[in-house]
Amino acid sequence: MRPRSPGLLLLLLWGLQAESQEEVRAMVGSDVRLRCIHPEENSFDLNDLYVYWQISMAGKGNADSVVTYYLSGNDSTNHSDNHYKDRAQLSLDSMKRGDFSLHLRNITPQDEQKFVCLVFQISLQLKKILEVTVTLHVAANYSMPVVSGPSQDEELTFTCTSTNGYPRPNVYWINKTDNSVLDDALHNSTVSLNARGLYDVVSVLRIGRARRVNVGCCIENVLLHQNLTSGQTETFTGTKDSITEDPIDGSHGGEPRPVLSVLVVLAVIVALALAIGWLCRSRCPPRSYTGAQVARPELALTEHV
Repeated sequence: MRPRSPGLLLLLLWGLQAESQEEVRAMVGSDVRLRCIHPEENSFDLNDLYVYWQISMAGKGNADSVVTYYLSGNDSTNHSDNHYKDRAQLSLDSMKRGDFSLHLRNITPQDEQKFVCLVFQISLQLKKILEVTVTLHVAANYSMPVVSGPSQDEELTFTCTSTNGYPRPNVYWINKTDNSVLDDALHNSTVSLNARGLYDVVSVLRIGRARRVNVGCCIENVLLHQNLTSGQTETFTGTKDSITEDPIDGSHGGEPRPVLSVLVVLAVIVALALAIGWLCRSRCPPRSYTGAQVARPELALTEHV
């Protein structure tokens, strides 16, 4: 008995329970292999097999779940989900050896699904000989977070931005002085999906004025076990009424700089030199200038007998 259409088989597949489960992680834009291998190293006749890959849509109410399939004399192109057209591929040579793995190219965030591999033997009245569920986790690196600010207001406002990451991140602000995590109530983070299906992050930190502020923004990608911390350190000094960025001298009420101390020392040295010169002129007799003298070698003294 040969199945007339893969759509008729869908009604049968919902009641099947997976015999094994795997989890796979893939980066956006990469290729991935979803394993579905028969436990016995047998040789299979492709004309006697029906290999079917679908997305597990339990609870989603969507019947368009076909990824790809193999059935001798049939083409899966018209029955596959358009999202997987020309991206999902089975290897005929591998299937002959019991390897029914799915090769999926150019991974996107929408590929984060549960994929079900089903293999039936036609001569045994479509007896199921293999079923594997593969959960695909998709990840993408966030850009290095950039901190800007602060704005000049009643309080200090810093803004952190990071783009094109996946999955949804955790956002932290840290005090770089002691690496402590700032209270979540001090910042407000907005995470949104962009046109590529990836996440962009904008986080705004508001804190009271302080003489010195040194903060950083941290973007955590849990799936990649990755923490990205802003490389920019914001250091400011000031009071409640005014704030300036590290003044270079003491003209604005800051403490004297080392340059001023050096100038004072030089002035004292010059004064001492002038005083010594005056004393020398008053006590030492003047010498007449005879011009440059040519250096001549001294003659050795000899004793005449």
